[in-house]
Amino acid sequence: MTVYETLAANAAVDVEALTRSLKDRGVKYCMGAYVDIHGIPKGKVVPIDHLHHMAAGSELYTGYALDGLGQKPNDDEIASVPDLNHIIQLPWQPEIAWMPADNTFRGKPYPLSTRVALKQQLAQAAALGFGFNLGIECEVFLLRQNADGSLAVPHADDRLNKPCYDLRGFMDNFRWLDKVATTINDLGWGLYSLDHEDANGQFEFDFNYADALTSADRFIFFREMAKHYAKEEGLVATMMPKPFADKTGNGAHFNMSLYDLASGGNVFACAPDDDPRGLGLTETGYHFIGGILKHGRALCAVFAPTVNSYKRLVRQGAMSYFSWAPVFNSFGSNNRTNSVRVPMGGGRCESRNADGAVNPYLAATLALAAGLDGVKNKIDPGRPQEDNLYELTDAERATRGIDFLPQNLFEAVAAFAADPLVEAVLGTELRQEFIDYKTREWNEYHLSISPWETEKYSHLF
Repeated sequence: MTVYETLAANAAVDVEALTRSLKDRGVKYCMGAYVDIHGIPKGKVVPIDHLHHMAAGSELYTGYALDGLGQKPNDDEIASVPDLNHIIQLPWQPEIAWMPADNTFRGKPYPLSTRVALKQQLAQAAALGFGFNLGIECEVFLLRQNADGSLAVPHADDRLNKPCYDLRGFMDNFRWLDKVATTINDLGWGLYSLDHEDANGQFEFDFNYADALTSADRFIFFREMAKHYAKEEGLVATMMPKPFADKTGNGAHFNMSLYDLASGGNVFACAPDDDPRGLGLTETGYHFIGGILKHGRALCAVFAPTVNSYKRLVRQGAMSYFSWAPVFNSFGSNNRTNSVRVPMGGGRCESRNADGAVNPYLAATLALAAGLDGVKNKIDPGRPQEDNLYELTDAERATRGIDFLPQNLFEAVAAFAADPLVEAVLGTELRQEFIDYKTREWNEYHLSISPWETEKYSHLF
């Protein structure tokens, strides 16, 4: 759905009746939440009686005041258009209705809005007869912030070397977990699993996949919801990719498939016996993976978009055991040492290098474009890699043609900048905004002096 279609859909809504319905439910204010280039929600709040103005794009914003929206101080303002078909009444503040929103400029879709970019790419898929389903796994740390600003695991008992699925650590945090889980279910997202994850203080919530736009909206809301309920407990929830050097990081694995718009059927799914490679994927599914791998190094910049992300994408690092995080641009079955995994049962592929800092609209846009490039050009991803790739020698990996993913943000941005698909999909301005912001982030990182450097060098030299 483009911004024009959103406006048309809004026009088709009886805003007066919607306003009455929201008032009856206790809503006093409406919040139109679009995101900046980092995927952080921004917006204005209007009284409920002004919803009809907001739905028509009345709320204006100085784009120069925001990250990645490409404006200068002398530019006209951008507007936002809320999606009236995706309203969430805030469970913890029911006076406010949250609505995802798109940006416009002088009445037209704003090309630097990442939600707009995703809608445009979904339209490209629809022209080929495809819809795009996406499920995002939400991993999050629940932590205590110390007086000096440092973060720590809040419960002393949560200290196992391998705490994954630990029930004691789960129950110690049950009140927060229950608030988040109950809200997910009340919102109709279909929560089907939650657990203590692989690091102390880390948890995962898994809920049903949906169309890509809906899943991206939900991911943005989930981050805000998890943080709010953590504050109620006097704690901090963070989806920062790697809060602790000696613990696993926060992934946000993208589980992807295409479906036929006419029938709704999953075009990746087939019986394992009908798949010569045995993973339960159609040739279309393999071609999609071929496109993801072809553009894998460029995609890494949006899947893992921070300096901190690449401290997660290591084989082991400061941990006592393997990190589970991908470092190779490769695919396989249920083998978690690949960046692209085909989970048991097939019918989808999972990009594992996406992390909790991802802007889901931007990443979904480029992942879909890369996959469709594979489908249109019938790109063969090769044979699945079933070994523990962490343990292969460089010569063995070279023989198999397995490349490393970027090992830092600088490399990732360079790969992003060098891939022609990026500009073809995002346009010149959005592509350049991402490059500029992420290059600046990398340079800022290198202008800082870390405690590690002080400890390592101050007495040595």
